[in-house]
Amino acid sequence: MTTSAEPRVPAYIEGWPPLPTGEFPPGPRLPSVVQTLAFMRFRSAFVPRLHRRYGDVFTIRLLPDGRPLVVYSKPDQIKDIFAGDPENFHAGKGNAILGPVMGEHSVLLLDASQHKRARKLLMPAFSARALKGYEELIAQIAKDQVDQWPVGTTFASLERMNALTLAVIIRVVFGVTDEHRVVELQPLIDNVVNVNPLVLVGASYPQLGKIGMWKAFHQNQRELNRVLYAEIAERRQAADLATRTDVLSQLLHVGDHEGEDPLTDAELRDQLVTLLLAGHETTATALAWSLYELGRSPQLLGKAQGAADSGDDAYLEAVLKESMRLHPVIPIVTRLLMKPAVVGGVSLPAGAAVAASIELSHSENFADPQVFRPERFIEGKVEANTWIPFGGGVRRCIGAGFSLMEGVTVLREVLTRYDLSAQGDDVAKVRNITSVPKRGARLVVTRRTP
Repeated sequence: MTTSAEPRVPAYIEGWPPLPTGEFPPGPRLPSVVQTLAFMRFRSAFVPRLHRRYGDVFTIRLLPDGRPLVVYSKPDQIKDIFAGDPENFHAGKGNAILGPVMGEHSVLLLDASQHKRARKLLMPAFSARALKGYEELIAQIAKDQVDQWPVGTTFASLERMNALTLAVIIRVVFGVTDEHRVVELQPLIDNVVNVNPLVLVGASYPQLGKIGMWKAFHQNQRELNRVLYAEIAERRQAADLATRTDVLSQLLHVGDHEGEDPLTDAELRDQLVTLLLAGHETTATALAWSLYELGRSPQLLGKAQGAADSGDDAYLEAVLKESMRLHPVIPIVTRLLMKPAVVGGVSLPAGAAVAASIELSHSENFADPQVFRPERFIEGKVEANTWIPFGGGVRRCIGAGFSLMEGVTVLREVLTRYDLSAQGDDVAKVRNITSVPKRGARLVVTRRTP
């Protein structure tokens, strides 16, 4: 007898290969719900423990369907993942849990030819020339906010950096200057950024959409969509559209010159939310950790301040990169196999997922991994497929250059103004899908003397 009961798995896994069977690299035998909770809430302890117990390749099983995820950490193994045929190694399906937030058109959720088209249309807005055009506005935003920091009083740098990078997203990416709309956007964006992981796991189950935090999530999404679609419609009619340099305005022009259809309003909405989620808290966290680490070492602080004073952006970028290495914000990069493949010497069937562990790669493939040493990114060439905060291959984060440019610009504005002192120790904690400083990377700043 059949019923009309709701499906037991979310709709976004429709079209995936069936759950594979057979032998996989060893891993815990715990139920997938337990492994998922351990990974989402305690991964900084859970993943290294699995690595110690099972070795360089191990398997975990996560919700929604307990599909095997084979985790790798060595450069040659990671190379197999990043260099894999994008027609087979589907990254979009690996990110599918983010679909209810980002939308079906997100460049992070698309695969194969659809991803190639979206990336082609987005690339002009993140070219070297475009990045140069954003730098002055980012510097002004940073200057305005950093000048208001409390002097001589302990504060959470993460909170300040979240406010700063959000302002950058709203002004530089969305191009919103109307204060009324900014006020509308801020709480809606905060709700998206701070979404509970359980909401992500359950957002695709229709039966949950009418209760509790899932109902609130869907209400927030509808309101965010209303504001973003209104902004897109007004921007299309703006008299100064041709001269505007923000990302949204540039995306409204793409298509004809690239030989593709222009982006629709729905596509624009989804790419804007993707850029928000990928570029807001991640950059803010990297900056907070950077300041915290500099505030723990007068010697490194002095060197970084000298670099800021002299315009040595290479050293400031090295500080940012070392922060991303020592304190990874995102834990893994995943792909779903549409056909059988050999990855890291292991034969895997269609339907298996593979992951490059950013956490393990950053800790296992560098000398003295617990030491904060920016010079490692200047003194010699970092081995390929070891520093991977932006992923790699054809799926490398399209906003990587923007993030580094923004980070260097903000560091310069902070370090030319202040001396820093970190207050107490801090450790990473999981918040949503990211890892952030548990105590906010607390600082005391004082004005530099000439």
